[in-house]
This record gives sequence, C-alpha cells and structure tokens, in this order.
Amino acid sequence: MQIRLAVPFVAMLMAGCGASLPPLKTVDRVDLSRFMGDWYVIANIPTWLEEGAHNAVESYRLDPDGTIATTFTFRKGDFDGPRKRYNPRGFILDRSSNAVWGMQFLWPFQAEYRIVYLNDEYTQTVIGRSKRDYVWIMARTPEIPEQDYRRILEGLAAAGYDTARILRVPQRW
Repeated sequence: MQIRLAVPFVAMLMAGCGASLPPLKTVDRVDLSRFMGDWYVIANIPTWLEEGAHNAVESYRLDPDGTIATTFTFRKGDFDGPRKRYNPRGFILDRSSNAVWGMQFLWPFQAEYRIVYLNDEYTQTVIGRSKRDYVWIMARTPEIPEQDYRRILEGLAAAGYDTARILRVPQRW
C-alpha cells in the first residue's frame, strides 16, 4: 500500500529557504461518521500536556449540533501513572472537506487541527498544524506496521516537519 500525505512540494522547498510555510494541505474529504471513535496515539510532537503520556487514546463523537465531543485519556509518566482525562471540543471549520477543525481546550481559544493523512480504511491518520509545531500519528490499533510508520515520517519530513522531534507514545494494553 502506498501512503500519501497531502503535502505540496512547495512546502518542502520553502522549509529549506527559511520562509514561512504555507498551511498543510489536508485530505480531500473526511467522512465524519467513519472518523468518529477511538484513535490510539502512535507518535507525536507532544504538547506540554502530553509529555510523558502512555496509552494515549483520542476518542471522537459527533454531536447533534455538529461539534465533536472529544475525550483524550492517557497515563502520566508510565503505564501505572495517574490517569489523565481531557475533554476538548472540536469545531469543523471547513465543511467542504471536514478536514480542518478548531480544537477548543479552553474557551474561547481554538487550536488548528488539520487532517493531513487518512488511509482508505480509516485505520491510520495524521493530524498536523501549519506551524509544524505539533503532529499526531494515530491508528485504530495500538501499533502500526513499521513500514507504514516510516512512510508517514517521510511524508512529514517532506511537509517541513522536524521528524527528530516526533516521539513514539508507549502503548501496552
């Protein structure tokens, strides 16, 4: 299976020039009903909140008002660490693709959330940000094949991400 990230070639060129990177190109279309459910965080550039996360899972539910109820859970520090739970709300900002969301942890602020990769089976996805400061590689299972992981990293590097900053999230169930 060939994994393709929705990334314009110009982003890679501009990254080398030190110029501002354009927004990450998203997937063409996300079927929200198929996207809902549990996603294991395979790897990420962690936010301060996620540092030291183990068994991280992001769960989505489409609410009647069109927003996304989100539950993010993990163990802090190790597999036996304290369980953490956060409930941000997702707002779909691009209804033509459903691939650009605002994720709100604290009102009224929304963080950019761009679905830049989604395989045909809806079993692997990559969420990115135009700043290339954070990224999340997620799957429906706690592990993905190593070759898929490597291809995703290659695509992220081509998109202007510093892949040395991407850390695997320990998963043991």
